[in-house]
Amino acid sequence: MSENSNLFLIGFMGTGKTAIGKRLSHALGKKFIDTDDEIEKVTKMSISQIFLRHGEFRFRSEEKLALRKACTHDNAVIATGGGAVLSEENTKLMTDTGRILCLTARPEVIQRRVKRRDDRPLLHRDKSIEKIKELLDERVPYYEKYAEAFFDTSDDEHDKVVERILEHLGERKTHGGAQNSAGG
Repeated sequence: MSENSNLFLIGFMGTGKTAIGKRLSHALGKKFIDTDDEIEKVTKMSISQIFLRHGEFRFRSEEKLALRKACTHDNAVIATGGGAVLSEENTKLMTDTGRILCLTARPEVIQRRVKRRDDRPLLHRDKSIEKIKELLDERVPYYEKYAEAFFDTSDDEHDKVVERILEHLGERKTHGGAQNSAGG
């Protein structure tokens, strides 16, 4: 790969990495890859099933493999799992092959979003604000270390967040999608 053309979305569960990533990839004309989806395709198990049957260590191993495979692509938007940044190997892969953006949300917004779903293994039994803050406290230093920019998704619709990301990237929306800001 000659250039760092991938765009990685990192951030805590429930911040919108998949939904925003899909819209962003469409606006940029890039392929979209969700590492959690890739893990589920390869293992033929949900993320929750992997955690339940094999534990977090197995999941993290699968996550490394999925990210390594995703990094072989050029010009992709890649949504990572919330804990992908906890691995130095993962962060090196991301920094070597692209740019890293972090999606954030307030703990109470995250709680509201993840309460609707039962596929968040680290919050399977305990979806309390305290548990969310505990996991955030562990991960935020990693997000801060590796992300070039942060986008709070707490109050804005997905399309508005995508617009802010495009502005950060020097892109602007046109009627036909995204166009480089130098393009007119």
